[in-house]
Amino acid sequence: MWNPRSSQHHRRSARLPDGVRIYAIGDIHGRADLLETMLSKIDVHCGLHPTANPITVFLGDYIDRGPASREVLDLLLGRKREAVFLKGNHETFVPRFLSNPAVLDEWRLCGGLETLVSYGLKPSINPDAVEQIRLAEELARSIPSEHLEFLGSLDLSFGCQDFLFVHAGIRPGVPIRNQKEEDLLWIREEFLSCEQPFENFVVHGHTPVLTPDVRSNRINIDTGAFATGRLTCAVIEGAAIDTLST
Repeated sequence: MWNPRSSQHHRRSARLPDGVRIYAIGDIHGRADLLETMLSKIDVHCGLHPTANPITVFLGDYIDRGPASREVLDLLLGRKREAVFLKGNHETFVPRFLSNPAVLDEWRLCGGLETLVSYGLKPSINPDAVEQIRLAEELARSIPSEHLEFLGSLDLSFGCQDFLFVHAGIRPGVPIRNQKEEDLLWIREEFLSCEQPFENFVVHGHTPVLTPDVRSNRINIDTGAFATGRLTCAVIEGAAIDTLST
């Protein structure tokens, strides 16, 4: 029988409410195959170890880099009633590109061409301004309205008792209520190097690591799924943090 108190990583200072279990999933980046496997693992785990209130929290960066961004969004939409979906920095590119095709100069360096291909487009390696406009028009016709609505509905953070879930992290010294969107989606070094306690224990992704990086004030569960084939889910119950992986 699974026992959350037997977890390798046990924190007494941060707890979830009794009866709540959170499954937090790191950066997916177009790996629909890994996401499908992870969702099945969560369903099996929850079936074997029932709890009153299971919550799945997705930490953002659903698209780009990997080959199946469209399929990832379809899978997420199928779980919409039973999950919390956070915004990652990569989710900012689609609406920006549709309103300003020149954004593709930046987006393609972050894996955006793979996303366009997943919607049936055929971009060149380095699209010029004319092609950028054409691709934006084609994406506007190809992307389902449900996908655009989903990308526009994402939360910036989710808090549950002593835990805070965000995509990238938070700016040290700034109250959670005053955090800026840019930091929640993009911050790295200032957050990662901070060893002081935050208001809440932070569960995040954004910066790839080979294995989950557990610190006294945070855990990073972005294990570079698009490149490594390892998608990580933190299973949090009470004060215990365990993990599932593909």
